[in-house]
Amino acid sequence: MPQDRDLGPDRGLVMIHSNQAEVLRDFLVSWIRRHPLSGLAEETILVQSNGVAQWLKLALAADPAPEGQGGLGIAACLDLSLPSRFVWQAYRAVLGPESVPDVSPFDKDRLVWRLMRLLTALPSHPDYAPLSRFLGESDDASRRYQLADQIADLFDQYQVYRADWLNAWALGDDVLIHGYEGRRALPPTQRWQAALWRALLEDVGPQAQASRAAVHSAFLKAIAHARQRPIGLPSRVFVFGVSSLPRQSLEVLRALGQVSQVFLCVINPSAHDWSEAAHPLLATWGKQGRDYLGLLHALEHAVPEASYVQPLQRIDLFQSAGAGTLLAQLQDDIRLSRSLAEARDLARPCNPVQDRSLTFHRCHSPQREVEVLHDQLLAAFDADPSLQPRDVVVMVPDINAYAPTIEAVFGLPAQDDPRAIPFSMTDRSLRQQLPIAAALDFLLGITESRVTATAVSDLLGVPAIRQRIGLKEEQLPLLIRWIHQANIRWGLDGAHRAAFGGHAVTQNTWVFGLHRMLLGYAMGDSDAYAPSRLWRGVTPFSEVSGLDAAC
Repeated sequence: MPQDRDLGPDRGLVMIHSNQAEVLRDFLVSWIRRHPLSGLAEETILVQSNGVAQWLKLALAADPAPEGQGGLGIAACLDLSLPSRFVWQAYRAVLGPESVPDVSPFDKDRLVWRLMRLLTALPSHPDYAPLSRFLGESDDASRRYQLADQIADLFDQYQVYRADWLNAWALGDDVLIHGYEGRRALPPTQRWQAALWRALLEDVGPQAQASRAAVHSAFLKAIAHARQRPIGLPSRVFVFGVSSLPRQSLEVLRALGQVSQVFLCVINPSAHDWSEAAHPLLATWGKQGRDYLGLLHALEHAVPEASYVQPLQRIDLFQSAGAGTLLAQLQDDIRLSRSLAEARDLARPCNPVQDRSLTFHRCHSPQREVEVLHDQLLAAFDADPSLQPRDVVVMVPDINAYAPTIEAVFGLPAQDDPRAIPFSMTDRSLRQQLPIAAALDFLLGITESRVTATAVSDLLGVPAIRQRIGLKEEQLPLLIRWIHQANIRWGLDGAHRAAFGGHAVTQNTWVFGLHRMLLGYAMGDSDAYAPSRLWRGVTPFSEVSGLDAAC
């Protein structure tokens, strides 16, 4: 770990690079332990996910160890938040709440409806020709909303990543600005973007200065002349393990170094510059990380503005992954940017039976993936008694898609079952966390939904819905089985199917299945499939009978 004298004053930006997240974590814990904040001041830590936040809390709460190692024994007075949220708070602290509203009028949710109104009456200007052609002559509100939503998302990203473009457009300069290309004119087919942005600014009126692009420029000018920390800004900020930050956020952190101490903990897989020549895995899978490190490199070597008096420092804490396992060899190859020929020459033989540090599993479905994961974790806990569930982090491409399967597999064993593994899921959407919200969303959009049997079954799985219709939980499996056996697939009726481009037939719709169930209950279950029992071409579903039919 670096000595205190290596880091200079208690202000400035310090970038700590390491190939191991554990090393960065130990640095953060060690620094907080040796330099506690005064009183009840909160420690500000910016992370990109709740999972990383929980991991850091556990590290801080760990018991202290001899020789000043270990944790603090407690995790308190912590402000763990997302970088975007912190950046907006920093804007408000420096410029004042009267200049920076709590909610920007240029947030995507608000932009959509403002654009909906502006797109209704587009001026007959050549710049707007591409939008006019897309909308057509008919006043299709649904089509206009889709376009407004896409443009709002585009402008929302521009405010974060291309504030310089928006500033130029606001001044009437229709250009694209690239650091390596300079300035070039907007293509004629894209000039509608600049024109529409100016129309938005005019429509917003006096609050137009609250766009993120305008606020960012004002913030940099204001803090460049600050000689003491504004009220509301923390004295110390840690940015931990964030895989990528836009240029604007990095500029904010650099500027904050004038009045605060900022630690940017960067996970960098290679100790060498890998912007051009890199390990094949980095070259294939590391484009986002490469671009982010390029921004950091530019920030590190940029000529500081005359008013910036606090230095920018870099500390490298790269460590070998050790020896003896296939994964460690691969990590060291990446860290040292070895070529494939060098890696082959230095490769040590490994026993594929004993060395399970790097394994691949081919699974035919997400459920099978989670089942294999559960089995592998049980085997790992059995092989290493010191390994605890809190030491394991599992990452998936879309947690909302995997959440039901994870709950089904990991939630199946009882708590006293030796196969039970404590687990929690983070970063789930509000719909996943609150089933009633997903149910409401489904009901509000039911006229535009195919109303599949699976969707309705999921809807009946929401306790509030079952309570409202008087359906008991123990009756749900029987009802779902009836839905399946009655051959209900999708669509309310034939007309509903036709609206989705299908044939206007009622077979396999909800009306078809309900008719079968009602006929089965009315006619009984004897000789169910005899031709004489057909009623207007519908075969009764005879399983719906007796007391069970009450559900």
